[in-house]
Amino acid sequence: MTKPCESFRIQIYTDGSSLGNPGPGGWGAVLRLNEHTKELSEGYTKTTNNRMEVLAAIRALEALTKDSDVDLYTDSKYLSDAVNKNWIKGWIKNGWKTAAKKPVKNQDLWARLSELNTRHSVHFHWVKGHNGHPENERCDILAKEAASGSVLLVDEGYEG
Repeated sequence: MTKPCESFRIQIYTDGSSLGNPGPGGWGAVLRLNEHTKELSEGYTKTTNNRMEVLAAIRALEALTKDSDVDLYTDSKYLSDAVNKNWIKGWIKNGWKTAAKKPVKNQDLWARLSELNTRHSVHFHWVKGHNGHPENERCDILAKEAASGSVLLVDEGYEG
């Protein structure tokens, strides 16, 4: 894979929400390339906050039509640490087991994210949530609106 052109560096902001944990959940994402902005969101009947945090990143990256250089901003330490501290690589190496030899939670989502991270050049950044960051606040609204919406999907990975 050739590396994407720096002038096409995309900013993605994500957030996940669960109204109860588990409970109805949703995710929101804001994608920005130069002056162009796109908002995405989906809601689910029953899921967890952590699943929605990871799914937000997955669905935003899946929305990209070309291999891209991406700065992804999240308020989820669960998500940012899993990538930045190479937890995912360790889980894969250990057959999807944690350091304590227990099965990795949300393996279905981590496997999808790992694949997308090989397609795109993604740089994960943690931002403090609910701290006035405009895009993070917008993603929070999108996630909560999706979770409380009338059209909710089934999170097969959670309920299956």
